[in-house]
Amino acid sequence: MIPDLGRIEEHLGYHFHNKHLLLEALTHTSYVNEHPDEGVSHNERLEFLGDAILEAISSEYLFREYPELDEGQLSKMRASMVCESSLAKCAGRFGLDQYLRLGNGEEHLGGRKKPSIISDAMEAVIGAVYLDSGAECVTEVVKRLILLDLKPSELFKDNKTRLQEVLQSGGGNCPSYELLAESGPDHAKQFEMGVYLNGELIGKGKGNSKKRAAQAAAADALSRIEVK
Repeated sequence: MIPDLGRIEEHLGYHFHNKHLLLEALTHTSYVNEHPDEGVSHNERLEFLGDAILEAISSEYLFREYPELDEGQLSKMRASMVCESSLAKCAGRFGLDQYLRLGNGEEHLGGRKKPSIISDAMEAVIGAVYLDSGAECVTEVVKRLILLDLKPSELFKDNKTRLQEVLQSGGGNCPSYELLAESGPDHAKQFEMGVYLNGELIGKGKGNSKKRAAQAAAADALSRIEVK
């Protein structure tokens, strides 16, 4: 199914010159795996580009908007603004999940509502806008959809910070992270990280970088703690 690209462009407030870039940004690997004959590309390369662009734009924005904050404070605020939860929240406000192209298997597993898939697609869209029109246009899109949309009081703390605070509030020690597995070719590496408390594995997570995998592991640990 090809989504109505005109509708999502209206929500984005940006119209693509090259519609194929937007379509690629919305295409998950599961769709490509189930439709090899279509010759379509998934969004992981655009996600990689968008992640770097988002970090650069948010860094400059915070540097200019908060001259009173030091490097450590700016880093924490940036991490909150561009973390998985915040990106998924921003994307949810204009229904990005409705336009994703997922394989049937991922669809049945609830992939359309997974924050990791939604936030990755959001970054891929950012990468697509940059390739389509350049730095000035993508900066405006990022500011409008993400940076100006998140009030400081609404910012999420990243999962690693949240987990550490939860554990320490209960008198526990700081968690530690270890690489459990690494797979895939160099251009599409997948990592699995484990988070441990007092030597006990309390969460696992996967991602296309060790940083993302560690965040996923912390989120897994938080979900287990909240269930208890």
